Amino acid sequence: MSIKTYPHNKLIVILGPTASGKSELSVKLAKKFNGEVISADSRQIYQEMTIGTAKVTKREMDNIPHYMTNIIKPDQEFSLAQFKQKAIKIIKDIQKRDKIPFLVGGTGLYIQSIVDNLDIPDVKPDKKLRDKLEKLSNQELLSQLKKLDPDTANSIDYHNKRRLIRALEVCLITKKPFSKQRKKGKILFNTLQIGINPDKKILEQRISQRADKMIKKGLIEEIEKLLTKYKNSLPSLNSIGYAEIIQYLEKKTSLDQAKNLINRHSLQYAKRQITWFKRDKRIHWIQGQNQAEKLIKDFIGK
Repeated sequence: MSIKTYPHNKLIVILGPTASGKSELSVKLAKKFNGEVISADSRQIYQEMTIGTAKVTKREMDNIPHYMTNIIKPDQEFSLAQFKQKAIKIIKDIQKRDKIPFLVGGTGLYIQSIVDNLDIPDVKPDKKLRDKLEKLSNQELLSQLKKLDPDTANSIDYHNKRRLIRALEVCLITKKPFSKQRKKGKILFNTLQIGINPDKKILEQRISQRADKMIKKGLIEEIEKLLTKYKNSLPSLNSIGYAEIIQYLEKKTSLDQAKNLINRHSLQYAKRQITWFKRDKRIHWIQGQNQAEKLIKDFIGK
C-alpha cells in the first residue's frame, strides 16, 4: 500500500482575534490532517503564565504536539527575529516528518514574519534609550509611536510595553518608521491562511465570559505566585488579564472592575487584530470547521 506524502513546503496558518476559537479548531484540523501545532502568540511564549494567556491544556491538545509555548521566563527578552528563527526550524522539522505544520495564533507580526519571510531590522538594543522610554506610560509611548509610525501604532498591542518600547527604539535609532523596515523576503513556504472571524455578538459574548472562567481556573492565584518571583512592572505582566488583576491585588480596583477592564481591553485588542488581518487579502475567512476542511483538502490535494 502506497503512503501519501505531502510536498514538504506546505504550511497552514489558523489565525483570528482573541477568543475566536483558534486553538480548539487547530487541534481538530491537525488531528484530521496529520498535523502538529506551532503557537504564534506573543504571550504564550512565557513560562508560568498559563491561565491568563489561555494556553491549551494537555487534555485539550488531544495528543497533538504543540510548540513555541513556555519557552522563556517572564523577565526574559524575546524578539521577533528569535521567534522567526525558532518557528522556521520547527516548521521544517515537521515537514521533514511528512506532517503538516499548523501555525496558530493572533499575533499578526509573528505570523507575517513567517508567511512573508520578513527581513527584520537588525537594530541592537540601546539600554540608555530603553531606560528613558521605560519611565513613560503605555499611553505616552503610543502617542510618540503614532507620530513616528502610525501603521505600527494602529496594529500594536498597546498593553504590551515591551513591544511599544522596541518599536519606538527602532524608529528613533534608524530615523525611519519600524513598519517600513520590515521587507518581504523570498517566500519560504507554500502557505494557506485560514481566518476565524466570529459574528461580533458571539465574539463579545465569548470575551465577556472569559475573565470569569479564568478567575475560576485560578488566575488570581497564578498572578500572586508570579509576584513572589517577578516585579509587577515587567512588560509580560503588563499584558491583558495580568495588569488588571494586579491592580485589584494592589487594591486599586474591585474584582468586578478588574473583570470589566479585562473584557473591555480584550475587545479592543480583538478589534485591532481584525484590522491587522483584514489588510491581507490572501486570508480565507471561514465560519466553521467544514469550510476549513474543504480549503485544506483542496490545498494539500487530498
